Amino acid sequence: MLLETPGCDFGDAAPPFRLPDAHGQMHDLNDLLGRNGILVAFICNHCPYVVAIADRLAMDAKTLQAEGIGVVAINANDYVAYPADAPDRMPGFAAKHGFDFPYLIDEDQSVARAYGAVCTPDFFGFSADGLLQYRGRLDDVRMGDAKDRTPDLLNAMRHIAETGVGPRDQTPSMGCSIKWR
Repeated sequence: MLLETPGCDFGDAAPPFRLPDAHGQMHDLNDLLGRNGILVAFICNHCPYVVAIADRLAMDAKTLQAEGIGVVAINANDYVAYPADAPDRMPGFAAKHGFDFPYLIDEDQSVARAYGAVCTPDFFGFSADGLLQYRGRLDDVRMGDAKDRTPDLLNAMRHIAETGVGPRDQTPSMGCSIKWR
């Protein structure tokens, strides 16, 4: 089912988490927070909307990380019902798309629920002090050609890094619903 993200609840604190990657290494929100903020992305392997943006997400994430913004992706989908999202398939998906940030497993879906994530992809951009400032789309391309795109998320995170606040005008992200248990 196609869903759009709700508007940004400016100033909400990032819910803490401690989650494993597919190799069992644990990652904590506080360890991932960059000096200029953090991007938390709820994604999965099988959603066509995620597949369409995965390479651009990886490219923008490299830029953000170089600018002191932490990046993490979280897979909260029910992988029993959707085996393409199983933990053993996550490293291959990440490698294929060039992810150089942690891609974590939210097996009990508690982190996705704490964030209020609704779809994949669902992006949450937080300031350096861990306050929500962005809840919008990656860019204006949707499923099309990316050569003349406007990188909404990249621009917003840069603005947040500079000013501590996100843009007031944000276009929702859209994608497949999170596959709840």
